[in-house]
Amino acid sequence: MIDLTSGQTTHDSEHDPRNDHILIHVNGRLVPKDQAVVSVYDSGFLLGDGMWEGMRLYNGEWAFFDAHMDRLFGSCKAVDLDIGKTREEIRALLDETAAANGMTGDAHCRLMVTRGRKAKPFQHPSLSRWGPTIVAIVEHSVPATGLSRGIHLASVPQVRGLPHAQDPKFNSHSKLNCVIACLQAEAAGADEGLMLDPNGFVNTTNACNFFIVRRGEVWTSTGDYCMNGVTRANVIALCREEGIPIFQKNFSLYEAYSADEAFLTGTFGAQTRVASIDGKTIGSGDSPVTARIRALYKDLVQRTVSAQKTARQRGSL
Repeated sequence: MIDLTSGQTTHDSEHDPRNDHILIHVNGRLVPKDQAVVSVYDSGFLLGDGMWEGMRLYNGEWAFFDAHMDRLFGSCKAVDLDIGKTREEIRALLDETAAANGMTGDAHCRLMVTRGRKAKPFQHPSLSRWGPTIVAIVEHSVPATGLSRGIHLASVPQVRGLPHAQDPKFNSHSKLNCVIACLQAEAAGADEGLMLDPNGFVNTTNACNFFIVRRGEVWTSTGDYCMNGVTRANVIALCREEGIPIFQKNFSLYEAYSADEAFLTGTFGAQTRVASIDGKTIGSGDSPVTARIRALYKDLVQRTVSAQKTARQRGSL
């Protein structure tokens, strides 16, 4: 019998008391955590009108920074949200926030950009008249050791929507569909919800992208309805480079249940093993392909961070 009462999530981290006293960047100011507030008229609070990025700090570098900025600036452009800053200025405020908190690694940032404060509490974007709200929360963060035992998933009725409804590729503040999926999974006694696409094929969880391994092949969704994950893209590229068969395709719960391995991808946890889906154990507990991908990804992070650091040093000469 599988124990589904762990109550963990893919974003669980080890407790770090230093996070009780961090400084948070709010619109150009570093303020103590208990004073970090935005207006109740802010478009992000009122409507979920904003975009965000999650990034990890390794050895003083924000890993895959350019890819994250591509996603952030592309999403904001698509919804006519003027960030009002360059990529370099975003980088500077993140570095300032990390430095103020004494962080050089083992840290995670949630960068949030909204359309800003509104003149009245209504929908129209023209009511946001004072420029964007920009917040960066950088916390000391190491994924919880309990995640090594694997995440338990439950397939849920809440689906990933069609792109012309609300494209899942937007990293938007509007996450209600994912919250509902999470609640449905919790009601089923699982850690996260495994969401299907509008055609009934397996897509993502409420928080992460999803992969399975069958007979040495790695499968993930077509990408038509899934989140535009930076880690997902890196895993697909690594598999191709290293000769690991990788397929972006439609597949059903039937094929997921009988997978040899399954794992989730995300910036926070990188690759997290899936222990069960709908109470069905996935594989035998030995996950050699997942372990290989995890090692390749760790090496990629180190190489990328080193290259970013070298490029920045050359640029400052």
